[in-house]
Amino acid sequence: MSAAESEVLVEALSDPSSTAQFDDPHWEVLVQRARASNLLGVLAERFAARSLLDAVPPAPRAHLVAARVRAHAQAKATMRELRAIARALADVETPVILLKGAAYLCAGLPVARGRVFSDVDILVPKARLAEVEAALMLSGYVTSHPHPYDQRYYRQWMHELPPMQHLQRQTALDVHHALVPETSRMRPDSNLLIADAAALPVESRQDLAAGQPDVPIRFAVLSPTDMAIHCATHLFCDEDFSHATRDLVDFDALARHFAATEPGFWTTLIPRARTLQLARPLSYAIHWSSRVHRTPVPPEVLRDARRDAAPFPIRQAMNALLGPALRPTRGRASTRWARRALYIRGHWLKMPPHLLAWHLTVKALRREEEAPPANDADGDRA
Repeated sequence: MSAAESEVLVEALSDPSSTAQFDDPHWEVLVQRARASNLLGVLAERFAARSLLDAVPPAPRAHLVAARVRAHAQAKATMRELRAIARALADVETPVILLKGAAYLCAGLPVARGRVFSDVDILVPKARLAEVEAALMLSGYVTSHPHPYDQRYYRQWMHELPPMQHLQRQTALDVHHALVPETSRMRPDSNLLIADAAALPVESRQDLAAGQPDVPIRFAVLSPTDMAIHCATHLFCDEDFSHATRDLVDFDALARHFAATEPGFWTTLIPRARTLQLARPLSYAIHWSSRVHRTPVPPEVLRDARRDAAPFPIRQAMNALLGPALRPTRGRASTRWARRALYIRGHWLKMPPHLLAWHLTVKALRREEEAPPANDADGDRA
């Protein structure tokens, strides 16, 4: 893959008109890169926003239109699911903070346009976790990780309950009480996040209350600065970089929108990240977003972010990994190896060495026990 092919998705997202002279091979590369990065719907919305969708050749346009239809359908399904969650938690008097995709959607943010996601994420105070879980279970949610070790792993060490799934709707729900694991070296105070949470727009509250006027809508979203910091943290502290390209697009979109709509966004962002002990991942996000997407970060903010960067040798090693890991392709060997290395780093950030060694040992033994039996010579299971 040439450098031009590697950058074609970034250029098309920032300026859809740059595709005006594309031939069929260029369109094929663009659609492949966008689909692999889970950004095909976002790309379609950006073409539509500039009235350029009809100018796309028929074959790639069919992919873009289909992705756009899928994203619109998922947005409606997500709102239905949030109404059901509101009903389930009606008797639990606790703030419920929407995170990531559901938050972007309900807050009416541009980043939500065309974006698809696999589950709903919520944040509740740790003290109310048991009540929230019980109410959700009574409404039909069950754990999707029933193994005793998984239950201990999530409940004792992680920042969320074991992932839940609804028995009938098969929808997925993650219930968080923090942004990073309990065992992480970073310990942001969730109470600060909840205290500064922002109310949903009136339109979203009315939509969620439709057909159920007696159900209290307790949902809120993180403040603009906290939302951007969480996006950076989710990207640069997680072990899974399969959605890294999309998550960096998210950060760029959030930063551009909040810089234009929230006075003082850039001046408060880094001090807030330092208060939350999340300045390091934010420094990576600012650096790579400005580098890849040309996010218009003020020079003084760039300089300030460098003070929170890792020491020089670590920073150089991370940049060597993040360059290929953030590419909008999965097939290139350098991307695969970089993401594997960052997978190991993500686990290292999650746990101290003794817990990590124990966790990896248990997982390895379980894989051995749960492996399917080998086939015999006739092709049947032994």
